[in-house]
Amino acid sequence: MNQNILNNIALTMVSDVGPVMAKLLISYCGSAEAVFKASKKELLKIPGVGLKTIEKVVSSETFQKAEEQMKYLSNHEGKAVVFHSDEYPKRLKHFDSSPLVLYHKGNMNLNHKRTVAIIGTRKPTEQGKINCEKLIEGLQDYGVQIISGLAFGIDTCAHKKSVETNTETIGVMGHGLDILYPAENRKLVSKMIDNGGILTEFPINTRPDRENFPMRNRIIASMSDVVIVVESKRKGGSIITAEFANTYSKDVFAIPGRTTDEASEGCNKLIKQHKANLLESAADIGYIMRWDETDKSRVVQKSLFIDFTDEEQKLVDILKAKDSVTVDELSYLLKLPPSNLANMLLNLEFKGAIRSLPGKKYILS
Repeated sequence: MNQNILNNIALTMVSDVGPVMAKLLISYCGSAEAVFKASKKELLKIPGVGLKTIEKVVSSETFQKAEEQMKYLSNHEGKAVVFHSDEYPKRLKHFDSSPLVLYHKGNMNLNHKRTVAIIGTRKPTEQGKINCEKLIEGLQDYGVQIISGLAFGIDTCAHKKSVETNTETIGVMGHGLDILYPAENRKLVSKMIDNGGILTEFPINTRPDRENFPMRNRIIASMSDVVIVVESKRKGGSIITAEFANTYSKDVFAIPGRTTDEASEGCNKLIKQHKANLLESAADIGYIMRWDETDKSRVVQKSLFIDFTDEEQKLVDILKAKDSVTVDELSYLLKLPPSNLANMLLNLEFKGAIRSLPGKKYILS
């Protein structure tokens, strides 16, 4: 049993010691273990720490609960990641309210290069479901990780489509790993485990109580580069998450709907109040986030390490300037007969510089 993780878990279980207080105690004492070993006199020297809190720390009997948590993780292939470890989500780390410990299960990258939260109402329209699925299909080109809250409706739709498209997806929960809510998503979660999984800040035996979900929502917002609201009423969890995201200076997007559509009232309001970018397709995200430019830049850098002939370099330069080019266009621009061009294209594909698309089109790889 990892004693460092055990001490950190135990500290989170001291009543009235939240993430901010826990990290304050650790910063002064040096570690969670040192906090528990410190005397009342030593703890009283810490600014902002009152006697009531100190008495709870010193007389704490939380280690039994912490050991139960560790045992559960060991028996159910779960993991705990503490705030000061390299594995801890870097996007989450600099927020004061970030949890001291996160629990997760599955095969996930907590520091994925691009993270997108897709959230929405628990009672979506058919069009809302279609929009959600199209978004995830379009986002495949950007190599993103999809984050959502595992709730009914848009959340479930986002996770299901992610599994279907082999896109890594994380479900952030408002309860312990020992509970699955809603229970109907049990089969879905078993599929998510292979490429993503479930994550929570709550220890086992924590019920899915109403007050836990705003806390869950702040994790979704802070772990994401982009937050997308697909459908939402004027009030609800999705709007709370969008508000968190704006507070955290995240990029928020919303799909607009007709003014008479109740399921789109929240999205329209976010756009009207300039709290969300209007979203029509995944391409809008790529453009605003400048992912298209980043990807093209990476391709150009990669191509610098490949030796090209003069003619090959001309072809690569043409593809750098355009999204895709047909064989006929290349033949015209390079003034090459189709037979010579075919050999050049084949060589460049072997070199990994380009790839073919349907319709006899080519792009940089």
